[in-house]
Amino acid sequence: MTRRKSLIVAMLCVANGAMAQSVEDGLKDLYYGKYETARQDFDKVITAKPTEDKAYYYQGIALLGLNDQAGAAAAFQKGLQAVPTSPLLQVGLGRLDLLKGDAAAAKQKFEAASTVTQGRDGDVARAIADASADIKGGDRGYAVSIMERLLNNEGRKKKEQYTAKAVDYIELGDAYRQLGGENGGKAINTYEKALELEPNRAEAVMKQGLVNYNAKLLQDAVNDFTKATNMDPQYAPALYELYQFYITKTKAQFSLENAAKYLEQYMAVVGEGAGKLENEYNLAAISFYKKDYDAAITKAKAVLPTATEGYKDKFTLLLTDAYLQKGDTATGKQVIDEYVKSVGEAKLQPNDYKLLSAIYQAKTKDSAQAVINDSLASLYLEKYALADTAKDVEKYRNVAETFKSMRDFKRAAQWYGKLVTDFTDEQNTGKIQDQFFKGTWEIYAREYDLADSTFGSFVAKYPTQEALGTYWRGRANMAKDADAKLGAALPHFQHFFEIKGEEKVNKPALLMFPYQYLMIYYYNKDDLTNMKTWMDKVVSLDPNNATVKAIQENLANRAKTAKPAAQGNKK
Repeated sequence: MTRRKSLIVAMLCVANGAMAQSVEDGLKDLYYGKYETARQDFDKVITAKPTEDKAYYYQGIALLGLNDQAGAAAAFQKGLQAVPTSPLLQVGLGRLDLLKGDAAAAKQKFEAASTVTQGRDGDVARAIADASADIKGGDRGYAVSIMERLLNNEGRKKKEQYTAKAVDYIELGDAYRQLGGENGGKAINTYEKALELEPNRAEAVMKQGLVNYNAKLLQDAVNDFTKATNMDPQYAPALYELYQFYITKTKAQFSLENAAKYLEQYMAVVGEGAGKLENEYNLAAISFYKKDYDAAITKAKAVLPTATEGYKDKFTLLLTDAYLQKGDTATGKQVIDEYVKSVGEAKLQPNDYKLLSAIYQAKTKDSAQAVINDSLASLYLEKYALADTAKDVEKYRNVAETFKSMRDFKRAAQWYGKLVTDFTDEQNTGKIQDQFFKGTWEIYAREYDLADSTFGSFVAKYPTQEALGTYWRGRANMAKDADAKLGAALPHFQHFFEIKGEEKVNKPALLMFPYQYLMIYYYNKDDLTNMKTWMDKVVSLDPNNATVKAIQENLANRAKTAKPAAQGNKK
């Protein structure tokens, strides 16, 4: 073929779209987290072939990755105008229904699309399963059934059989992972099947890490995320998971240094492909993590006025938190209050509630305002914990500890109680300490009967901790019987010493409470023999104990009063 003829053929191919960007190119960019680049890829495909429904659908997914829900809706609608019968684009609209909280409308669209394709179209099945598994309000069991139906070739003729791809097993694995519990093992095995088909599929390894993370196997999760980045250094989502891991505020994870490091690596790999707003946000976030709050504020304020709806929340949170960390609570409060007023509380996300709670926890000299602030701080903190239907042990514990730091002991006790009642022993391996703290803070909240019941249950469930539980049950009843006249704590403290509980208390000062209570109780009963037994123990811990001296003075005065009377009788 001559050079001139080759050029003509090439030009014809371009004119016919053969040289245009393909759907596969866009999918590759989606895989690597390059949502802006993928959006552009699909735009080129649509220009070349306006009836390619996959291009419209995946462009919508790319726009959702850019936090542009309105743009995604426009892409799906535009696609349906070009291809009115597309089941894939109907699934796209169903995904938006789920994002809006309308699970019934979403399910109706998913079922219609599945029926039309007889459950045998990979793109449609994966789209349904992805939305159902990943979005709040989705039916994870339904996601599993959709993928299992796609992959089930039993009883089908050879030409009707579906050839599974790695992406199919990954989608099924995602559905198992989101179901949680015992399905974690199924998810791991399903991701392994994906790796059998594509050994270098870093996504499968990263998602095995997510299963391990959900199982609280944190080091295994980090190892998997790191392995995924080593398998494919260009796989930015794994770097992003490492960033997310270290920005999570738990004792075992939180590290601003590591968070900044992995976010910088993520940005270096994904480049401009993640989108301008994402890059601007990440740059501001890095400044924040490095405690350069002024730089973070400057960056956030510059971008916020032009940010899309999805990014307004992210930039507002960052800006508010930067002011809070600087100690400028008033400005931070103004920023987030204006945001709440503009979008309405219905659109607030869990982290919005968390930051609002932190803002209102800030100290104020105005006592009347302090009462209002404490009430709002508590309200937003509980909304934060309850915003997700998926209950999280660490989140609940963080809420309980925050109420404790706010000295709202009643709510602290309630949330430690939720840690005991709302999770299985496997989900929450720290129930023993949570039940203990529940009872402790009930005492501080002056809910003594509740504390008595809590420590009674504590002893019943954890018999090896009988001494500890009995001691604190005594303390609860002692607080209820402050004058030691009723003997409410008597049976519990007596039992504590019968089982030699004093040998298991590692802080002798704690023994002062039962010693002193029993001393006063027997003093009130005029049982001086038993009183002296416990008085001697009190003195052994505190030779100058004020209560002992007061009792001794009272007894001496009583003796002086009684002597003259006795002498007078002899005359």
